[in-house]
Amino acid sequence: MIEIYIDGASAGDPGLSGAGVYVKVGNGTTHSFRFPIGTMSNHEAEFRALIHGLELCIENNWRIVSFRTDSQAVESAMDKKYAKDKRYTKMLEEAIDLSEKLDLFFIKWIPSKQNKIADELARQAIQLNKSPSDV
Repeated sequence: MIEIYIDGASAGDPGLSGAGVYVKVGNGTTHSFRFPIGTMSNHEAEFRALIHGLELCIENNWRIVSFRTDSQAVESAMDKKYAKDKRYTKMLEEAIDLSEKLDLFFIKWIPSKQNKIADELARQAIQLNKSPSDV
C-alpha cells in the first residue's frame, strides 16, 4: 500500500497558499510534490492538497493508497462524505469522485508532528506563487 501525506498552508487566511504531497511507495521510494495554488483559506488549501494527491495517484496508477492528513476537517469530510461548511462542498465532491477511481482509498488523521515533510512542501509551494519581482 502506498502512503500519501498531504498538507495545505496559507500565508494569511486567506492568503497565498501551497499544497504539499509526500509519497512513500512500498519499495522505499519517495516522491515530493509542491503545488502553488493561489490565494485561499487554509482549509481550502488542505482540500486542494487532497485533490492534488488523488490526481497524482491516478496519473501514476497508484491504485491502493492510504492518505495521511493533519486536517481533521478534510479527514472528517471524506469519511462522512459531507462538508459542514458549504464553501468546501465542491472540492469535497471533486475529491470523492477522484477517490472512487482508485481500487482502495483510506484517509487517516495524524498529528502535525507526523506530517512535517508535507507541511514543509506546502510552505515551499507558497513561495512558488510569488513572481521573481516579489521575492
